[in-house]
Amino acid sequence: MKLNRRAIIGGITAGTLAFGLAACGGGGNEEGGSGDLASGEINASGASFPDAFYAAAIEAYAEVNPDLMVSYNATGSGTGKSEFGEGLNDFAGTDSLVKDDDGVEAGSFQYIPTVAAPITVSYNLPGVDALQLPQDVLAGIFGGTITTWNDQLIAAANPDATLPDTAITLAVRSDGSGTTTNFSKFLEAASPDVWTLGSGDTIEWPGNAVAGEKNTGVAQIIQSTEGAIGYVDLADATESGLVTASIENADGAFIAPTLEGATAALDGAQVEADLSYNPLNAAGAEAYPITAPTYILIRTEYDDPNVAAGVKEFVNYLLTDGQDLAAENNFAALPTGLRDQAVEALNSTIAD
Repeated sequence: MKLNRRAIIGGITAGTLAFGLAACGGGGNEEGGSGDLASGEINASGASFPDAFYAAAIEAYAEVNPDLMVSYNATGSGTGKSEFGEGLNDFAGTDSLVKDDDGVEAGSFQYIPTVAAPITVSYNLPGVDALQLPQDVLAGIFGGTITTWNDQLIAAANPDATLPDTAITLAVRSDGSGTTTNFSKFLEAASPDVWTLGSGDTIEWPGNAVAGEKNTGVAQIIQSTEGAIGYVDLADATESGLVTASIENADGAFIAPTLEGATAALDGAQVEADLSYNPLNAAGAEAYPITAPTYILIRTEYDDPNVAAGVKEFVNYLLTDGQDLAAENNFAALPTGLRDQAVEALNSTIAD
């Protein structure tokens, strides 16, 4: 049964989710864990991109063991990494890799990939129910050189659409965001001759941009603004009922944001030694080109063994039984090989 995300998070301040969690040995998991249920509390913060998946996993795991409490505050990747570096959380969610200025000490963490999903390009243009955007056109829109919907470059790619002369409003993130990093990295890689704004958790957007907090904030701007276009994770775009564009991929095909397209992109991604990987603009006729990974940062050392055990158990659940919750919450599960690598890294980083 598909979980109702709004019901899960309703009434909880600032996106914090608190539910009981069980040990990885108690939920039918055979990989990792001691077989004893953990107890206590673990706290996390970070990326809003995987929030729907983490919410569903936390709720499902609460039915196994109510004695371990977890909270995940969807603050955005930038804040999650910063709080991780300051010791304010027990693990962090991030869609972007750690940089020198994030405040996280080298060697103090391990990337654990969890799921992946399309970053949709969603828009609000009444009467236009289908839209194809070539890579250079998308870069021009978000770079500020294409400012009206009836621009000849958009029209050329959509000859059957009746495009109005409505001004384009860009819906972007106000907070430091891994979704912004992945979206801008895609534009940088796919259209280097057009895209000039670089990549990162924050971007100096053109003057026609309106910023919202988290993926939900961007979705709200698109919903309420005729002529708006923005980048939003598939879960929030689906829940908000947004219309999404098909994006040109590396093979020249226009692909809608679907889990099948994300899975095709994952199949072509190379996994690095630290378990980071890049499925953006992956080759393959069926690959959705703006497919983003997401990670959990775990510590290489924990002062409290109970916290270490709790983190290990919950993250193991995400990688095992929790993967079954991915698709119904609009995320692509990890390929088996990468999942196995992630479990191995978790077990070696946090020893029993």
